[in-house]
Amino acid sequence: MRVLGIDPGIAIMGFGFIDKTGHKLTPVQYGCIQTAAGTPQETRLVQIYESSCNLLDQYKPDTVAVEKLFFNKNVTNAFSVGQARGVFMLAAAQRGLPISEYTPMQVKQAVVGYGAAEKKQVQEMVKMLLKLSVVPKPDDVADALAVAICHAHSLVLNERMNGVTR
Repeated sequence: MRVLGIDPGIAIMGFGFIDKTGHKLTPVQYGCIQTAAGTPQETRLVQIYESSCNLLDQYKPDTVAVEKLFFNKNVTNAFSVGQARGVFMLAAAQRGLPISEYTPMQVKQAVVGYGAAEKKQVQEMVKMLLKLSVVPKPDDVADALAVAICHAHSLVLNERMNGVTR
């Protein structure tokens, strides 16, 4: 099963494709979609949409996992990120892909085993679990891979709860 994890953002949207075979997780492709500051919002959203469509069509995930938004202070930033997240989710929905959402705490719990883990701990566990030589950069990429790992682990639990085996 191919899983795509997304760390949403308007300037940088991290993505990470992993293959899950049994209990083995293998990185397929990861990186980020970047848009330039100062570019009109609508142009940035088109760039994110087109790049998302290209990635989805090229790597053909079976399922998608997106990090839920959590903002305390910057409402303007939350709206921009939410719009970028929505544009990506539209591209995935148009392809009939199932979309799951996870909070940052759920991702940390699944990857590190501790919901209040530090970002560095999550990054190191992503590196270890996927047998990477270095922590992916920028941070948004490692975060997207962590979301994909979280979803891959959740798939096992959901299958067991539903009595389904693969």
